[in-house]
Amino acid sequence: MTSRYLSERDFALDSIDLDTCQRAFDAILLKRNITRESEEGEEVAAIIIELFREGIHDEHELVALVENNDGHRSVRAE
Repeated sequence: MTSRYLSERDFALDSIDLDTCQRAFDAILLKRNITRESEEGEEVAAIIIELFREGIHDEHELVALVENNDGHRSVRAE
């Protein structure tokens, strides 16, 4: 009954979802030559999760959107 009040963003990511996000994250770290522990690495991780929760589930699209975002925190108009 409560599921009708929850959006897709409210559900936990499963292991397949996390694998997709991890592959996108690793690709961006490699392209930007940054570490996962850096401030930029943490920001990239947050953006990837945010995009995934907004419905972007393709790892290549996640990478492209983060690359196009290039440091801007707000990735989608609200």
